[in-house]
Amino acid sequence: MLPAEVEVAIVGGGPAGLAAATRLKERGIDSVAVLDREPAAGGIPRHCGHYPFGLREFHRLLRGPDYARRLVTRAASAGVALHCDTTVVALEPGPRLLLSTPAGERRLAARQVLLATGVRETSRAARFIGGQRPLGVVSTGALQSLVYLAGRRPFRRPVILGTELVSFSAILTCRHAGIRPVAMVEPNPRITARALAAGLPRALGIPLHLATELVAIHGSKRVEGVTLRRADGSTRELETDGVIVTGAFTPEATLVRLGPLALDPGSGGPVVDQYGRCPHPGFFAAGNLLRPVETAGWSWQEGVAAGDALADSLTGRLAPAERLLRVVADHPAVKLALPQRLALPARAGDRPHLQLRLKRALRGRLKLRDATGVVREQALDSLPERRILVPLAGFMDRLAGDTLTLSIDEAAP
Repeated sequence: MLPAEVEVAIVGGGPAGLAAATRLKERGIDSVAVLDREPAAGGIPRHCGHYPFGLREFHRLLRGPDYARRLVTRAASAGVALHCDTTVVALEPGPRLLLSTPAGERRLAARQVLLATGVRETSRAARFIGGQRPLGVVSTGALQSLVYLAGRRPFRRPVILGTELVSFSAILTCRHAGIRPVAMVEPNPRITARALAAGLPRALGIPLHLATELVAIHGSKRVEGVTLRRADGSTRELETDGVIVTGAFTPEATLVRLGPLALDPGSGGPVVDQYGRCPHPGFFAAGNLLRPVETAGWSWQEGVAAGDALADSLTGRLAPAERLLRVVADHPAVKLALPQRLALPARAGDRPHLQLRLKRALRGRLKLRDATGVVREQALDSLPERRILVPLAGFMDRLAGDTLTLSIDEAAP
């Protein structure tokens, strides 16, 4: 039964939330509750009936549902209270949470709240894809739920839109269900995932159309075809009975937008410091809510770190910041920089880093500047949407002023 008050309430039962909850119990925090709106905890991996999951956490290769069950079992064995079919409707000062539960509306008070609500794929409507509105247009998550959880085959010859890592996961889901995609479509001139991934559609005989947009979907009741537009402006019609709209992830930050927390326009998630603390007292964030999108293993790792930060905060080992530095990206190619604030002085033993993402491919020199000048410089050669880590250990506590500025001197093409 859901109590009226807990020490830590965790919103989201995916890898980050479950990792944080388990770590909190290992650190001796008595009352930890995980709240998840799904009927079962485990997050996105619960829907992914393929490898590879679990190497970082369990030192073995697992399918997504097996990985999710292990995370849930580990948390429950540690004494974490799991409350599924429970939706957080609003964040309130205190902190408190307004909940919708099977028993009705409830309020839950907590000393600390961790937001770990993850990400969602951008819909067809948000991508401004024209045409009719027939059945057979689904996201990767919806496809995985239909195939792995409901045992259904929603179509036989779909088009896959996108080439992120999750797009290739959609190919594996199709293969599991006996579905044969007729094409994979990417608006950019190269795939978004690592180049090696392009071997999967080739091996399975799925045509890969680069520098090609999906501009319209046709069909009265069900999908019957799509219109593709190449970079030169020419178009072609392709017969298909479904469209899988993959990737273009955005943080599931509705609670942040509606609540008292600050939203970062670059990441789409909440503003945090290097410990995951939000500016509003009592709130932390971790996992893919911070930025779209990282692997389950990376999110789990962030959850463990968040659990340590929460435990330190509750036990007085994580003192309030004496001063804060804003992290500012001074280059239009930088999509996001995490964290958006640096809390000083840093906790003893910390090895913090900045995490960057670019909007486009770029080569050059990355420079960090404080009030005294350049404090770190490193080579930069990255494709868009790649994780870029910039170590801060060794000089962060010596930073002067109230701003750390990132700039890039681009190399000549």
